[in-house]
Amino acid sequence: KPGFIRGFGNPPLILGLFLSLKTLKNWHLEQLKTETLAKENASAELQLLKAQVHPHFLFNTLNNIYSFSLNQSPQAGALVRKLSGMLRYMINECEEKLVPLEKELTLIQDYMGLEKVRYGKRLNMEVEIHGDFENKLIAPLLMIPFIENSFKQSNKMNGYAWINMDISMEKDFLHLKLANGMMPKTNGPQEGSSDDLINVQKRLTLIYPQRHELKIAREQEMLIVHLKIQLSDAATPVSQKDEKFLVTTPAN
Repeated sequence: KPGFIRGFGNPPLILGLFLSLKTLKNWHLEQLKTETLAKENASAELQLLKAQVHPHFLFNTLNNIYSFSLNQSPQAGALVRKLSGMLRYMINECEEKLVPLEKELTLIQDYMGLEKVRYGKRLNMEVEIHGDFENKLIAPLLMIPFIENSFKQSNKMNGYAWINMDISMEKDFLHLKLANGMMPKTNGPQEGSSDDLINVQKRLTLIYPQRHELKIAREQEMLIVHLKIQLSDAATPVSQKDEKFLVTTPAN
């Protein structure tokens, strides 16, 4: 009020101060709205990306089992039981933002086991998993797309195919090193390019901003993936002030 303002001295100065405070408050409210909308959009996009993983993953696995059932192989029943466990995990637990790393590793091993049976002697597969994975949490179905891509490359090989995978845990850092053979490079679109793995790259950006490093490179007739993620502990979340990583895109 005018009388109130005059009581404190310079009216223009006081009015300017009140207007500045009101402007600052409005700006702060708009910022909160913008941040909330950004989080909601990121969450919606993340759910969409997760939904895209499920059908592709299931289609490939069911195809494997179907091929064995046509030949009346006794392995078909064992494969169905293994797939049943995988589905139970995906349906009951993968809706969570984070899942125990040990269960995610079990899923990967089961999936690779199913694929190894399908390829038989046509595929040489070496898998190393070591480190302390207890009480570590990770976003579900995050590493599967890289492994699916490796088998996709192997399926195109004319003859002998190979996949080498090493997963290790060093303190809070998960390392995935994955290499596989692939067909010689041609002038057409290349398998293993950034377009093939854009889904998982978006998920990494949404879930682990500034806390992951992804390198995908092609060397002659070989594709190499190196993924490094700073994971959270079941009891102690990762601090946002920890080391920042650079996200790199795949090389064609």
